[in-house]
Amino acid sequence: MTPPPTQKHPQKRASTNTQSSGGLRWIFRAFLWVGGLGLAGALALLLVIGVALAMAYPNLPDVSDLADYRPKLPLRIYSSEGALLGEFGDERRNLTPIGEIPTVVKDAVLAIEDTRFFQHGGVDYKGMLRAVLANLGRVKSQGASTITMQVARNVYLSSEKTFTRKIYEILLTFKLEHLLTKDQILEIYMNQIYLGNRAYGFAAASEAYFGKPLKSVSIAEAAMLAGLPKAPSAYNPISNPKRARVRQLYIIERMEENGFITAQEAAAAKKEELKIRSGQDNTRVHAEYVAEMVRQLIFSQYGNEAYTRGLNVYTTLNAANQDAAYAALRRGIMDYERRQQYRGPEQFVDLPKAPEDVEDAIDEALAGHPDNGDVMSAVVLESTARKIVAARANGDTLEITGDGLKPAQSGLSDKAPPNIRIRRGAVIRVVKTPKNAWEITQLPEVEGALVALDPRSGAIKALVGGFDFDKNKFNHAAQAWRQPGSSFKPFIYSAALEKGFTPATVINDAPLFFDAGVTGGQPWEPKNYDGKYDGPMTMRTGLAKSKNMVSIRILQAVGPKTAQDWVTRFGFEAEKHPAYLTMALGAGSVTPLQMASAYSVFANGGYRVNPWLIARVTDQKGRVISENPAPAASELPRAIDARNAFIMDNLLQEVARSGTAAKAQATLKRPDLHGKTGTTNDSVDAWFAGYQPTLTAVTWIGYDKPRNLGSRETGGGLSLPVWINFMEQALKGVPVMESTVPPGVVNVGGEWFYEEFARNAGVAKVGQESQSSAPSTLAPQAPPPPEERGRILDLFRN
Repeated sequence: MTPPPTQKHPQKRASTNTQSSGGLRWIFRAFLWVGGLGLAGALALLLVIGVALAMAYPNLPDVSDLADYRPKLPLRIYSSEGALLGEFGDERRNLTPIGEIPTVVKDAVLAIEDTRFFQHGGVDYKGMLRAVLANLGRVKSQGASTITMQVARNVYLSSEKTFTRKIYEILLTFKLEHLLTKDQILEIYMNQIYLGNRAYGFAAASEAYFGKPLKSVSIAEAAMLAGLPKAPSAYNPISNPKRARVRQLYIIERMEENGFITAQEAAAAKKEELKIRSGQDNTRVHAEYVAEMVRQLIFSQYGNEAYTRGLNVYTTLNAANQDAAYAALRRGIMDYERRQQYRGPEQFVDLPKAPEDVEDAIDEALAGHPDNGDVMSAVVLESTARKIVAARANGDTLEITGDGLKPAQSGLSDKAPPNIRIRRGAVIRVVKTPKNAWEITQLPEVEGALVALDPRSGAIKALVGGFDFDKNKFNHAAQAWRQPGSSFKPFIYSAALEKGFTPATVINDAPLFFDAGVTGGQPWEPKNYDGKYDGPMTMRTGLAKSKNMVSIRILQAVGPKTAQDWVTRFGFEAEKHPAYLTMALGAGSVTPLQMASAYSVFANGGYRVNPWLIARVTDQKGRVISENPAPAASELPRAIDARNAFIMDNLLQEVARSGTAAKAQATLKRPDLHGKTGTTNDSVDAWFAGYQPTLTAVTWIGYDKPRNLGSRETGGGLSLPVWINFMEQALKGVPVMESTVPPGVVNVGGEWFYEEFARNAGVAKVGQESQSSAPSTLAPQAPPPPEERGRILDLFRN
């Protein structure tokens, strides 16, 4: 038969005087019974304690500030929709008002920590006596410290166990009980107490252990959380699940004994299987590089206070786009890694013969090789040319056969060198394939970046600065200065439009040779990527096919210095793009973020946008401290004429339709895609920069220490697939958009022209003997300074 529920948390407290007088009788009897001191001895001891209390009271700290409780709160960074991206601070805490803390959580805490919290005056004398008796082994102790005493200790005192500190604790307890209400004290306790895993307070602990808000916890979960204050490490459900489970069951029993839950609820709670959050959270938004960028910006403004005052920073980032960018870049890098030579296991360990000892050895080995997202670690138990059996840290055993062995064939051969050969005790990496089978792999050495922004405002929508932030914290999206290769050509073409060139201008794709007198060093003979020369072709075709000879001839006609000045309109730095012919092939230095901003000029009709990330900052109560609204279109400075942007937009659309990036429109089945591939000399850097009118995205792949990616690795083969995978997700539901034809642009015979160049008034031919509108030979330049000769001698591909 279920007992009637008892009254929960009576708010009316018993009289302090009555409580105190009753308490004194308890203490007096305790001294007589336990200490055997006799009446005189007990009175003498009470006198000593009274004098000590009187002397200590004036030295107590001022506790009035707790009436307006303001704990240390971490800096939190969110996406534009409110998804948590990161937090910084020594104490992970979510300040939760007492009214928002679920009753089941308060019940669980009171049941184990202080059942009589709402009845006593701060010091539970009956509880203290039980503790004394427990020390003598006469009863089972349930603890003597009340919640108010714990607040006094945690906020104001050290953890040392001395008689003096206990005196201060009791006095502070009385002071707190006099100043604050019971609900205020309980609120401070529920938010202040340390519960392990850097979590302070029950709201933070709920997120840390269960990955859910406190308002959603069950009785079983509440009991698990309530077991943590006594010893956060000993009862941690992640590191000590068995001990945590024992304490959880005891707390459920205490909740039932005190009438907080029914017998049926207790039975159900004991049977509930909890889903404890593992050390690695695979559900969160992976925006570590963005979070670090924001942290640096906020710290520069607020200093160390940024980590304690509970600032909430809302970024321009779109969580769905960020997830798509993270997944697309990792997939692209891992696809590349499958084509690389197997470098061997990460470590070799000696596994004991006794089965009962193997598990401990595996745990110890894999502790130093944590999972990297979906690239997981395992220890080989058996290995043959046709099958690998390996064990994971969670105890799972997996088999790898068939195609899953192909990436590591060189390590399965009997002739494999010792450092490469896969054998028992080898620490390897594995991934799940789309067919739900296991495949052996390895952590990549190559790096990459993907950045996407709204070309209409410059707001950053997604940014991934590398394969894994924990592995490499260098932000390749914002910090890596790399040669852009042919992805830089559109800016040279843009300069040419202002010099009378049109998409119909015919340029000769024929070999070029520069002797030592021109280069100031060794002769230079640039090549097309495929080594083929197709003769005269239109400027449109030259860009679509990424012909190097066409780009060099265009730059020669425009003038390197003129082009150098022109590219600064897009945000490039002149000193990073020396005025030499190699600029036509992308010999300068750019960052992916800079390229995204520059391509946005073509996407938005010719306006310069500056990438920005922080939309607003609020305090812990949600009050706006600062706000950065998106700039209005009228506020953006014009970089190039609308006519120039429109024609370049049309040329880049051709690249994505029939040129080196034709896979973009073919895969995504939409015509409003534009972009350009880029691969530098010896395939050191692979790029794709492109956009849809509402989203510009740039991808880059390369090694930190520049080296060859592989003779067949190009921007179109490496970076374009990453861009396509990202855009496939980011553009879902976005309608197709067509560019508006600006004034001063006309279409003649299916081609677009500036109105003044429409009737054979522009440059008709370049690099052919019969041309009359531009020089047919490449005039020599003054020899460059020695520090630039290496740049001149670089050979670039598409």
